[in-house]
Amino acid sequence: MGGYRFEGKTVLVTGASGGVGQGLCRYFCARGATVLALGRTREALQSLAASLGGHCLPVAADVTDLPALQTAVRPLLDQTGGVDILINNAGAAAATALSRLTPEAWQHDLNLNLSGAYHCVEVVKEAMFSRSQGVIINIGSVNSLSTLGHPGYSAAKAGLISYTKSLAVEYGPRGIRANLLNLGTVRTRAWDEREQKNPGIFDDLKKWYPLRNFPEPCDVAAICGFLASDEARYITGAIIPVDAGLTAGNPVMATELTLEEF
Repeated sequence: MGGYRFEGKTVLVTGASGGVGQGLCRYFCARGATVLALGRTREALQSLAASLGGHCLPVAADVTDLPALQTAVRPLLDQTGGVDILINNAGAAAATALSRLTPEAWQHDLNLNLSGAYHCVEVVKEAMFSRSQGVIINIGSVNSLSTLGHPGYSAAKAGLISYTKSLAVEYGPRGIRANLLNLGTVRTRAWDEREQKNPGIFDDLKKWYPLRNFPEPCDVAAICGFLASDEARYITGAIIPVDAGLTAGNPVMATELTLEEF
């Protein structure tokens, strides 16, 4: 998955200052694309852009605020001619359990993880329609398929599955492909606080993952590169797990049921 090139393409990456977002920006910049790195923290985005050179343009905006998002992105759309590849990566969770889920936290999780993706599509879709081509990649979560905590976030990511399929079906005749990656654990800075509380957290988690390891941001970026490439031109509406086998089955329970080690 390392040989794809994207010269002449413009890629919009949301949540660009996070671990996966930075990995996505680095991947596409290294392969010739112009990357619009969108996030809420201007300083972090400017630092990222400086490290990647002129191919990366920082865009400070909040995906939950559609008018502000339009104001921030549209001048760059005029400059670049429009976005060819949109990667809706922005996301976070506000509450770990229903007992801690307030109405405000619920709305936050829906706005950021679901409505934010919709807003970004609304901003870029007309240019895609005008060229009869475009790729949308939504970054989902295994939380959308099972109860793994963070109920507001999980509900929003479940909604993202349905939205992705609607995009694929309704915009397919206009040359737009839409797919979703359901991520499990990815080694990023987002785990730093939990790792400080439990330095062995990754070792504790490995027993639930058949591959006994976790992807890095570069692994997620490589799969996005394939989906954005012409080699994936007939893949749309797909929900692809990138979870080291987590949703394939439960090895701990299977071992206890069969009394066999896998």
